Amino acid sequence: QLQLVESGGALVQPGGSLRLSCTASGFTLNYEAIGWFRQAPGKEREGVSCISSGGYTYYDDSVKGRFTISRDNAKNTVYLQMNSLKPEDTAVYYCARRRVSFCGWTDYDSWGQGAQVTVSS
Repeated sequence: QLQLVESGGALVQPGGSLRLSCTASGFTLNYEAIGWFRQAPGKEREGVSCISSGGYTYYDDSVKGRFTISRDNAKNTVYLQMNSLKPEDTAVYYCARRRVSFCGWTDYDSWGQGAQVTVSS
C-alpha cells in the first residue's frame, strides 16, 4: 500500500531551524518527483519545494535560500531542511508524490497526513 508519512514538525522560535522527513512505503521515491507543500490557517495550500527523480531541486521564492530539499534513497525518505524560520512559515506541511518524474506544482496523486510547524516566540 502506497503511503507517505511526514515527521519532524514542532514549535520553533523565529530564526530557528527544523528538518521535516517524508518517508515512503509501497513505492520507491527516487523514481518519482516528490514535493513539499504547506497550508496556513485561512490560506490556500502552496508549493514550497520539489525534488525530481534526477535530483533537480526547485523552491518557491518565499523559501529560496532558507530551505533545502534532499533525498536519502537508502531510507526511501525526502527531507526538508528549514533554516532562518519566520512566523509566516507557520503552517501544516505536506509531502506528496507527483505522477511524473519531473517537478511542478500540480498532478500530485498521493499525500501524507501533514506535520505542524509553528514559528513563534
